[in-house]
Amino acid sequence: MAGLESAPAARPSLTSISSGELRSLWTCDCELALLPLAQLLRLQPGAFQLRGDQLVVPGPAEPAATRGGFNVFSDGLVRLDGQLYRLSSYIRRYVELTNYCDYKDYRETILSKPMLFFINVQTKKDSSKERTYAFLVNTRHPKIRRQIEQGMDMVISSVIGESYWLQFDFQEAVKDFLPPGNKVVNGENLSFAYEFKADALFDFFYWFGLSSSTVKVNGKVLNLSSTSPEKKETIKLFLEKMSEPLIRRSSFSDRKFSVTSRGSLDEVFNCSLSPRSSLMEPLLAELPFPCVLESEETPNPFI
Repeated sequence: MAGLESAPAARPSLTSISSGELRSLWTCDCELALLPLAQLLRLQPGAFQLRGDQLVVPGPAEPAATRGGFNVFSDGLVRLDGQLYRLSSYIRRYVELTNYCDYKDYRETILSKPMLFFINVQTKKDSSKERTYAFLVNTRHPKIRRQIEQGMDMVISSVIGESYWLQFDFQEAVKDFLPPGNKVVNGENLSFAYEFKADALFDFFYWFGLSSSTVKVNGKVLNLSSTSPEKKETIKLFLEKMSEPLIRRSSFSDRKFSVTSRGSLDEVFNCSLSPRSSLMEPLLAELPFPCVLESEETPNPFI
C-alpha cells in the first residue's frame, strides 16, 4: 500500500518558472510574486535604474510615475551583489498617522499600486552568498486586497477613536514558498506597519500595548524567475500589465468616513479588477500621495 501513495508535491524552484505557471497577462491570477532583483531591473528599466550608488525609483513628480509602477516599501537601503544602494523614493515601512487625512492618504496610496519589498536569500548550496529578490504584492487581486482592507477596517471598529498600531506581514507566505534549506536573511523587510495616534484623553489599551495587531497576509506566490528569453518577454509584459495605473471608480474626496461603518470604506475601495483589453490603451495617471513617500526631492512630514 505504501508504494501506491502519491509523492508529495515538489516545491517550486527558484531558478525557472514552469511552463504553465504564467499562463496569460491576466494579473488577477497573480496574488504574490518573487523574482531576482537584477532581473526586475532589466525587465523594468522605466521603473528602476541604477545610477552610481543609488537605485532610482520615480517619485510622484516625475513623468514615469504617471505610467504606473510600484509602491516600494523599504528603510531606504537595498543590497545587490554585495553592494549597498540608496533608494531615491520609497514608502517607509513604518509611519505615524495623527489625523484622518493622513490615514486616508496612506490607505489610498498603499492600495493604488502593487507593493514591492526587497529581501536577501541564502541558498542551501552556498550559505555564504546572498541573492537579492524582489517580492511583489498584487493589491488588485481580490484575495490580497480583501485581507489588507479588512485588517484596516477591523482595527478601526475595535478601537473606535483610540490610538492603535497595525502591521501587515508576508514572512510566512515567502517562507512556505522557498525550497527547503533556503533562508530569508532580512525577514523584517517583508512587513510594513502604521501607528495611528488619536487625540484621546484616556487611551488605556494603547498605553498598555493592547492596541497592537498583526495581519499575516497569505496567498499563492508566483515564481517569475526565468532564464528563457521567451519567458522573460512574457514576464516583462506581465509586470507592465500589473503596474498599470489604477482606474479609480470612486474617490474619498466626496465621501464622509465613519468609524462605526465599514460598508462605506468597502464601497470606496471597490475598484475594477479586470485588466484593460489592450496594452495600447491610453494610461491614466495615478500619482501617489507625497505625504507618505520618502524622496530626495519631496520633503516627508513623517521623517
